[in-house]
Amino acid sequence: MSLQKFVKAFALAAAVAFGAGSAQAEDVITLKLSHFVPPQHAFHKWVVGWTEKIEKESGGRLKFEIYPNGQLVGPPNRQFDAARNGITDIAFCLHGVTPGRYPMTELANLPFTWPSSGVDLPEMAKRMTELAPKYLVAEHQGLHILFMSMANPVVIYSKTPIKTLDDFKGKKIRYASITNKFLLEALGAAPLLVPPQEAQDALAKGVVDGAGFPHEAGFAYDLVTVSPYSVDPPLASATFAFVMNPAKYNSLPPDLRAILDKEAGVAGAMSFGKAWQDFEKFARETEVKKGLQIATLSPADVAKMKELAKPIIAKAIEEQEKAGHPGREFFAAYTK
Repeated sequence: MSLQKFVKAFALAAAVAFGAGSAQAEDVITLKLSHFVPPQHAFHKWVVGWTEKIEKESGGRLKFEIYPNGQLVGPPNRQFDAARNGITDIAFCLHGVTPGRYPMTELANLPFTWPSSGVDLPEMAKRMTELAPKYLVAEHQGLHILFMSMANPVVIYSKTPIKTLDDFKGKKIRYASITNKFLLEALGAAPLLVPPQEAQDALAKGVVDGAGFPHEAGFAYDLVTVSPYSVDPPLASATFAFVMNPAKYNSLPPDLRAILDKEAGVAGAMSFGKAWQDFEKFARETEVKKGLQIATLSPADVAKMKELAKPIIAKAIEEQEKAGHPGREFFAAYTK
């Protein structure tokens, strides 16, 4: 082969090689994933592994940029709307930060409301995810639900001990959902809506006297340093959703959508539910080692709380029925 022909052949091969490389790079789809919890939180640790698994299964065609702690869109109450508006592709947040916007979903936040089998996060998340297409999609308009999740039930952290129901009276307490607010009011407390990431500062400055969080969140926000007491039993769970911008979801090639569907849905809900539940146990034990003192209300006080909760539950369900929503049916399906 002459030198001229060799140069032309080499140039053609190089063009093909570089062209193929560019095409592969163009095939990579990067999804922005936003959430509001700090990197040490169970969700962030879980979702890092979840995205890595999807990246591997997609052969590198799906990539993720994860923005924890509100870095991309700001406070928790902006997370879902950011996914609706395409500011982020995927978001994870709790419904309680926008009280009243997801009233059917928040029925699962009612006091002492969980499946009859008891508090088991994988089962609770599975049930919510399975019920979402029939009961919850309408109020998540503009969002594609990847899965639903339930938090570990909230306990009340406090700066001074709470040992009886009377100790709630007059205390300013950060609440986790509107239904928690109603129960705290019935107990004589003064509920305040404080963003999760501001709770430690609010406790330190005396803006609130207590705060409702699961132990894993209390651990993540290091509440024990400013509120060394908590009280059992847990009062209620809180609803979360892992959602995606529908246009972005529908724009994915079918094979990549199939991978995302496989790793989300019930499988994703239960996987995260187990990780979250395991971390709750670890967090509680760690907090106790750091000095958290946990009091337990008497059976009589617990019975009184449950009686106070009954009209709150009945009213919330009835309001959904009056609005034309199957609140009673959904509540029964979730708690069966």
